[in-house]
Amino acid sequence: MKVHSLGYRTDLIFPAFDGEIIDRGDYLVIKTPSNPSFYWGNFLLFENPPQDEDNLRWPELFAREVGQPPHILHEAYGWDTIQNKSGIIQPFLDRGYQVEHSVVLTAMREDLKLKSPPGFTFRQLRSEDDWMQSIENQVLCREPVFSEDGYRVFRQEQAKRYRKMVSGGRGAWFGAFSGNQLVGDLGIFCSGELGRYQSVGTHPDFRRRGIAGTLVHKAALYAFDHHNIETLVIVAEADSPAQRLYQSIGYKFAEYQMGIWKADPEND
Repeated sequence: MKVHSLGYRTDLIFPAFDGEIIDRGDYLVIKTPSNPSFYWGNFLLFENPPQDEDNLRWPELFAREVGQPPHILHEAYGWDTIQNKSGIIQPFLDRGYQVEHSVVLTAMREDLKLKSPPGFTFRQLRSEDDWMQSIENQVLCREPVFSEDGYRVFRQEQAKRYRKMVSGGRGAWFGAFSGNQLVGDLGIFCSGELGRYQSVGTHPDFRRRGIAGTLVHKAALYAFDHHNIETLVIVAEADSPAQRLYQSIGYKFAEYQMGIWKADPEND
């Protein structure tokens, strides 16, 4: 299956590094054995949006291909559309699935606009303490639907992956610091001509000060200078403050990305 979506193409950078991608013809199986609680590291990516009876067929495929409780405690599905096509999604919503409705934004070097607030230091993470602070910042920035304890385990495993990718020359992780305190962070990773951001997060007490925009800009310059990429890719919730922020510093709408997930498939 050839993936057309720029969002999903760059999502696959990560399981291609340390996970599994299995091509079944009209769908892909994506698995991250080291982090089974990672929804979008353990999912099915279909060629087309859901159709009649897919609300029954897809969970059966997921259980067989990815797993089921007690090892896998979620379901997640994406489809390879660059347009705003949801297909026959209502039967999933009726059973408690959540929609991931995102926009994919892109930028080239000439599109970038600099924002640099005073009073903060922006640099790559270096020490064990830097990485521990990054995990805690990401936990603070989580969506309320995710429990703190479970999300911390997920972020700890993600940090292990990202550190291996950084060590392997695939990208870098940047932090914003107020003194010695990390108050924002993100990652940037590259494959071929594309660079993809990961996990932009600003500490709740330090928001609306230009930190996220500056981190995005610093990471962009690093990617262009050190990885010879052509295009940066960042994904945000559609019609969100994050989308507006990224567009304000030069990122442009490219396409839509859609998916659905459910946290506890046993409780239908």
